[in-house]
Amino acid sequence: MSTRILVVEDEEKLARFIELELVHEGYDVSKAFDGRSALEMALKDKYDLILLDIMLPELNGLEVLRRYRQDDGNDTPVILVTARDAVMDKVSGLDAGAVDYITKPFAIEELLARIRVALKMHTRIMDLESSGSGRVAADAPAAGVVAEEGVFVWNKLVLDDKKHTVRYDGHEVNLTNREFLMLKTLLENMDIVMSRDTLLEKVCGYDYIGETNVVDVYIRFLRSKIDEVFGIKMIQTVRGVGYVIKSE
Repeated sequence: MSTRILVVEDEEKLARFIELELVHEGYDVSKAFDGRSALEMALKDKYDLILLDIMLPELNGLEVLRRYRQDDGNDTPVILVTARDAVMDKVSGLDAGAVDYITKPFAIEELLARIRVALKMHTRIMDLESSGSGRVAADAPAAGVVAEEGVFVWNKLVLDDKKHTVRYDGHEVNLTNREFLMLKTLLENMDIVMSRDTLLEKVCGYDYIGETNVVDVYIRFLRSKIDEVFGIKMIQTVRGVGYVIKSE
């Protein structure tokens, strides 16, 4: 069965262009030209990915996304498309449940790459959830972290891959799937500085081509939920390189 993509774009010529390119790549494409129709279609049918413009008539894209995500079962990956390059628009969209964004004007090759990444990420998450476990580090764990049957420990933080939970000093930390995978990847690679490209590749399982600050945004989310809440400095920035969790 072909991968189904819902393209939500009020500029009909652009929507048609995207549709032709996606069909050429083998995707099954549906289109919506306003937010209300898009929400109805997304709730009624099952899609593998939604490409959602922010500036839409009827309902804007962020409101469509918010209402769509109100039902926990609606976990279809959503990529936001926006003509605005404001950071807060992007952060608001990611915080509302989008997995990525792309700013107009964009090259079709970049859009296709982002779609492949989002689909690969979603498949990986579904596989983890269906199996109930993730990869356990094959090598001996570094000092300060225990990797045994999917349990990683750093200081008072415990990440249980099998239960898909994170706790700090007994307090549960609620993370999205993407935040969870990002944190697990850093813990698995204790004391190793991970570049942004490497983090994206490790988490998505795909060699990403193109610029994106999605990794920076989700590191910020992790810090706001863990470092800032518990007054610690777990995730460290290595300027010009990337991020690391140190065992000491």
